[in-house]
Amino acid sequence: MDQYNRVVGLWQSHKIASAAGLDKHLDSFRILFAFHSGKIENEEITYHDTREIFENGRVVNYTGNPRALFEQQNQKLCYEILKEKIVEKEPLSIELVKEIHRVLTGGTYDERRYIDSEERPGEFKKHDYVTGVHEAGSAAEDVENDLTELIAEVNAYEGKDVLKAAAYLHARFEYIHPFADGNGRAGRTLMNYYLMTHDHPPVIVYNEDKRMYYECLQKYDETEELNPLYEFLKYETEKTWEKALALAGGEKPAHKGLSDSTRGM
Repeated sequence: MDQYNRVVGLWQSHKIASAAGLDKHLDSFRILFAFHSGKIENEEITYHDTREIFENGRVVNYTGNPRALFEQQNQKLCYEILKEKIVEKEPLSIELVKEIHRVLTGGTYDERRYIDSEERPGEFKKHDYVTGVHEAGSAAEDVENDLTELIAEVNAYEGKDVLKAAAYLHARFEYIHPFADGNGRAGRTLMNYYLMTHDHPPVIVYNEDKRMYYECLQKYDETEELNPLYEFLKYETEKTWEKALALAGGEKPAHKGLSDSTRGM
């Protein structure tokens, strides 16, 4: 059995049936996920501040940009709102997507978008945006229809490859780019929500691996080729849970390098 399937087996062996059980098995994960997901797009975020927010609810003697703290506090709040829904396996919906975005971006929209463009947390974009080297795939007027189709397609999936479906959900969501800001954080949270509601382990996209992550998303944007992102997420899942897997098996963690793991992508 390869390492990814061993990780899935370990997660499923927990038989999580309550929010308390989810808290127990995501104790360290929640902090690391919030840190790396935030750090990918905001260099001012630190692990120390993220841990203080999650463990103590506050940060002492902070002198940086308040936005960094808001974003991490929002990530903590978003988990608290979602955990019961995860346990109950509530399916994806437009309302859920909007709620995730509203919580994650509350208090962080810049003045230009909030006042001049009338953009709001939890509301779809009102204007078209260029992201990276490619224009966002969906025009503002098409966002809700495109996202509705994506959600219906993913909810109807009955295949066994849950990670493949999660990769497709994430790639399409980022391509649609439904919001003016916060699409990356919302998309990664939504992907993990889908994984956990289908009894699969959530994944951290590590900040140090973001170049490869963006390349995989760009590959999908250009060619609709999903396999690079799928293999990348499989690697990141192994990396996320290698210590837990080693502890469960009495082994010493020894993760292979990224270049070895993703050869042939």
